[in-house]
This record gives sequence, C-alpha cells and structure tokens, in this order.
Amino acid sequence: MAEQKVKAKSFQEWMEINIWGLLFFLALALSVGGLVEIVPLFIMKNTMENNRFPELVWAKAGTEPIVTVDADGKPVWNWAPGDGVRPYTALELAGRDIYEREGCYLCHSQMIRPFRDEKERYGHYSLAAESIFDHPMQWGSKRTGPDLARVGGKYSDDWHRQHLRRPQNLVPESVMPAYVWLDKTPVDPDRSIRMFGKTLWSLPTGSRMQRHMRGLRAIGVPYADADIAAAAQLVDGKTELDALVSYLQVLGTMARLDDAKAYRE
Repeated sequence: MAEQKVKAKSFQEWMEINIWGLLFFLALALSVGGLVEIVPLFIMKNTMENNRFPELVWAKAGTEPIVTVDADGKPVWNWAPGDGVRPYTALELAGRDIYEREGCYLCHSQMIRPFRDEKERYGHYSLAAESIFDHPMQWGSKRTGPDLARVGGKYSDDWHRQHLRRPQNLVPESVMPAYVWLDKTPVDPDRSIRMFGKTLWSLPTGSRMQRHMRGLRAIGVPYADADIAAAAQLVDGKTELDALVSYLQVLGTMARLDDAKAYRE
C-alpha cells in the first residue's frame, strides 16, 4: 500500500515534518535574535564601564612604556597595581599564551559573577573593562578548578611554582596535571639560523613576542614602541614557568575597584 503524504494543518506542523524548513527558520530566528542582542553592545557607551569610570584604565597606556629595563637589567615600572587596566608586558603576554596553549581555560574561568557567594569567595564581580585588552577574553563558566580572575597576589611566586610543578603537593585532592616541562623551556629564545658564521634567518630572543605585540597593537591594544622594544630584555633568560607565574600574578591587580560604586546597573 502506497504511503500517504501527510498534509500539514498548521505552520508548526509543516516545520515538524519538513526538516529543511525547520532548519531555515531556526537559523533565521537565531540570527535575528543574535543581532538584536549583540550589535547594540558595540554602540552603547555603558557596555564598557571605563566610559563612566575612566580611572579603570591606565591613562598613560600607549604613551609611556609599562616597564623598562635599566643598565643593570632590573625592571623599572611606570605602572603600579591599582593604576588601571593596561596591556600585558612581554613576559605576562607570553604567560597568557602558555595559559591558552595548555588549555587552562578549560578548567578555570576568569569571570566572577555578581552573586554573594562568589563575591565572598573570589572578590569583586568582574567588569567588562578589565578584559578590554584581552584577545580573546578568558571569561566563561566552566570551573573544574577555581576562578582565577583575582588570583594575582593571593599566593606567592614560590607557591605558584610548586603548584604548577606538582599540584597535589599543595592541594592533595586536586585533579590538575603537573606541568614539569615549563621550568625547562625558555620563553622566546634565539631561533636564528646561522651557517658558516653568517646569519641566514634572524630570529633573535624576544622576536616572537615583539611580533605578537605589534599584531595586538594593529587591532587596538595601546602598546608604546618602548613596550615592544623592551620585550627582548624582559623575556631573556626566562622560562615558560616564569612567564606563566608572571601572568597569574597580575590577574585582578590592575584596577582598584570601589565597592561603593555601582559599575553595572
């Protein structure tokens, strides 16, 4: 007996029996809804809190170097914690690259939600302005481990080093893997190709980070020329462990947030 074609009695029934029609209207609805919600964020001034509270962002970013290196090889900072959100230094940026490469974001968020329990555990809720120079931003909600948005300064450098080498030595119930190779891998070493005393391809120490910083500047991150020039000295002799610890220690320390101010309404 030949199959009888079911005749739809309504538009909803027609979509239920027509998969391509369902997919088309589903895509249309999601596209319109997404545009309506996302596009206004690019033109609304209150999306970024620094438009109302300019002190959240370091005013000298792009005009003065964040840190320079003196004749003795010691860093000289023009920025201090609490001065405002700024771009990452070369070493911090290298640490952020390692953070992404090793998939740390899969278990750790950097987004404190505006709930009482999260504030008591992690601190002030996260602001969009705090991620203004992050490409890509590290928000999210997946937490196999704790949120790291304000982990900077919470533990010492030595604690972080031990924790990255063998997490279970400090937190026995931790399921975090050990990253023992970070302490043995240089951050951005000289990769120049030389033959018979001649340099065929010049890739000196820090050159990769300098290219990265120039790329970020091209999309709006305010790096001064001196910031990029200092990259080689800042990463010289540093390991990937040094870089990752440097990145973790700056998280949440850039802007000084006031609990009395309503940054988000």
